Amino acid sequence: MDNTPGTGFSRRSFLQTVGMGAVALGGSSVLSACGGLKGTGSSASDVLKIGLVSPQTGPLASFASSDSFVVKQMNEALRKGFTAGGKKRMIEIVVKDTQSNATRATEVTQQLINSDKVDLIVGSGTPDTTNPVADQCEASGVPNVTTIAPWEAWFHGRNGTPGEGFQYTTLFFFGMDQFAECFFPMWERMGVESKDVAALWPDDTDANAFRDGLGAAMKEQGWNPIDGGKYQNGAADFSAQIAKFKKSGAELFTTTPIPPDFQTFWKQAQQQDFRPKLATVAKVMLFPAEAEALGQLSNNIATDIWWSPSHPYTSSIDGTTSKELATAFAKDTGNQWTQALGSVYSLFEIAVEAFKKADDPKDKDDVAEKLRTMSYTGMSGPLDFTKGPEPGIAIQHPVGGQWRPGTEFDWDISIVDNSANTEVPVGGDLEPTNA
Repeated sequence: MDNTPGTGFSRRSFLQTVGMGAVALGGSSVLSACGGLKGTGSSASDVLKIGLVSPQTGPLASFASSDSFVVKQMNEALRKGFTAGGKKRMIEIVVKDTQSNATRATEVTQQLINSDKVDLIVGSGTPDTTNPVADQCEASGVPNVTTIAPWEAWFHGRNGTPGEGFQYTTLFFFGMDQFAECFFPMWERMGVESKDVAALWPDDTDANAFRDGLGAAMKEQGWNPIDGGKYQNGAADFSAQIAKFKKSGAELFTTTPIPPDFQTFWKQAQQQDFRPKLATVAKVMLFPAEAEALGQLSNNIATDIWWSPSHPYTSSIDGTTSKELATAFAKDTGNQWTQALGSVYSLFEIAVEAFKKADDPKDKDDVAEKLRTMSYTGMSGPLDFTKGPEPGIAIQHPVGGQWRPGTEFDWDISIVDNSANTEVPVGGDLEPTNA
């Protein structure tokens, strides 16, 4: 890495900008480092440009750790192009990094729309990415699909009109009902006497959706959320919350923080002797890097699993199975699969499906309408954007998994409860987080 004083630009940053910032799929066109199309052999109308926005750096970077691999996979799978609007099209992808910052997400989306002139934008990685990206696309009339954000945080956080939805922006993921379907069965199976559930929810879009939505669902099902109180992301001391949880006697725990905050909290909880019988967490402990960072403290932490090598799904582009995709990722990168791998892959599947279905893939209104009415099956399973809960939202059904010491890698996920999606096979028994 070049750290020469005054350069302001590292070799790593340069490689990211040139190597991933603009990737042409299909081999008919490549973007030069300074920006123009070279050696195309085809007109600009034959090239469909997709912008990918995700947090490749910063505290949410784990959500984007598989992005470059997925872009590479799309390059290979679509190298010969495909037919859309009556003629052959090639795909070009322009990648932007939000740096885990919502303001930056807005800026780079504007760049994609105004400078890169993309035909469609995809985005992933919590409402800090999905919401500002979708807002810019909606305002500018650019087709958009995002993922990995609770639908309530995405829809209500953007002031969506119930029953109408948005014209240009769509989402696939799940919401509070699905979190309940995933977490509640595991809570029941723990056989705890108390119905109190310690809940660590910060003051942000994601967690407030949980506070309002999951909190209400818990009460309806007889559970009592012990809310630790709103706090700002980046907190360094969770002693007050831990004391409240201990006083309640809660044996169950749930949370929706940013990953660094959970690591801080969980270490302090162990030090201060708050050891719930079962921890079911969201937004955190979704990816191997987080389990590795906590080491033995990761053991039997449970989380929601919406995609894994065990999911019985295949690519709508080339028939690659979930297991094959995970294996290819490990072979290519030396790293363990992540849930975002399947989700980001599906973003491109959906983009291609919309282009193929449109009479004119260059007509943004036409493509947006195809997104809103899409129903297809691919790497993330069956997705129907017409079913709702609101127009333009497709729901997934996560299963329960727990982190345990692995064989090939230090830590691995074992599927321990498939109550919400019996298509996914169970791979182990549900065990207490703290016996």
